Amino acid sequence: MTRVRYTSKDIDLIARMMRAEAEGEGQLGMLMVGNVIVNRAAADCLDFRDVRTIRDVIFQVQGGNYSFEAVQKGNLFYSPAREVERELARRVVKNWRQHPSKYALWYFNPYAPCPPTWYGQPFAGQFKQHCYYEPQANTCESAYR
Repeated sequence: MTRVRYTSKDIDLIARMMRAEAEGEGQLGMLMVGNVIVNRAAADCLDFRDVRTIRDVIFQVQGGNYSFEAVQKGNLFYSPAREVERELARRVVKNWRQHPSKYALWYFNPYAPCPPTWYGQPFAGQFKQHCYYEPQANTCESAYR
C-alpha cells in the first residue's frame, strides 16, 4: 500500500529534497521531511488543493517563491540522489509516519525556539532543528488519512 502515486523520478525528487533539507538531522530527520512532502501530495486542502503529484509539491510556488528553499538555493538538491536517500523516500511513500511529522504539512528551522503557531497553524512538535505544524482542527481532513 502507498499513500500517493509515484514514479522512480518522484523517488529521486523526494530523496534529493530530504537530503538537502535535513541531511544534518540523520535518517530520522530526513524521513520526517519526506513525510511532509507525501502529506502535501495526499492532502486536498488549504495551500495544497492544487498539488496532486510529488513533482507538484517539490516545485510548488507560493508568494512568488518555491515552497522549499532548497529548490531555489540548494546545491544539495541538484546533486544526484544516493541509494540511502532513495530507500528512505520509498519508505515514506509506502506509509512511514511518525510524530511530529505524522500529519504535518509544514516545517521550518527557526534558529530559535519553535513558535506556537506558524501562519496560523498549530505546532505539532520538534525534531532536532525543525519545527513541524499540522493543519488547524477541522480544516483539512485529508491530511489525517
